[in-house]
Amino acid sequence: MTQSPMTLWQTIDALVQQIPFTQENVERVLGTTLFDTDPTKLIIRPTSSRFLDSEPVALANGVIVEIDLRVRPNQAGHPGFLVLNVTGNCVRLDAVRAHYHDVRITATPRAPSAFHSLDEVTSRSTMQPRGKLSFSFAERNRECLSSIAFKPFEREAANAAPRT
Repeated sequence: MTQSPMTLWQTIDALVQQIPFTQENVERVLGTTLFDTDPTKLIIRPTSSRFLDSEPVALANGVIVEIDLRVRPNQAGHPGFLVLNVTGNCVRLDAVRAHYHDVRITATPRAPSAFHSLDEVTSRSTMQPRGKLSFSFAERNRECLSSIAFKPFEREAANAAPRT
C-alpha cells in the first residue's frame, strides 16, 4: 500500500489542480502507479477510453483511497473522469460540508425493489470552478463516504496548459 503525506482534503485540492487528468499527473500527486483495468471485469468494453486503477493509497488522516481514472487518449479536449473509492477512517457528511458548504443531493437509491442493492448511493454534489465534485454515501454504510467523483468541464481541458 502506498503512503501519502496528504489528508483527503489536500488530495482533493491537489487533484483538482491537475485537470485535465492524465495518468502521469494523478500518479505524481498520489505517489502511486496506475495500471490498466482488467477488461474482463467490465460489463461494457471501452472502445475509446482507457480505464486505469491503483492499489490502495493510505492518506495522512487514516483514509484509504483507490483510484479509478478514465481517459480518452485520442480525444483532444477531454478532461478525464476520476473516482476515488474511499475506505479506512469514516468520513462523515458533516466533514464534507465543513469543506464544501453547498453540497446538494444529486442522486438517490432507487425505490425499494427486488433489485435494490446495498451498493446504491446517495450522492451530494457541488459545482466548482473547474467542474462537478460529487460525494457518495453507499446504502451499505450511509454514515461514511464511499466515493468521490471529479467530472471536469470539457472546456477546462481545452483551455488548460499542460502541467509539468
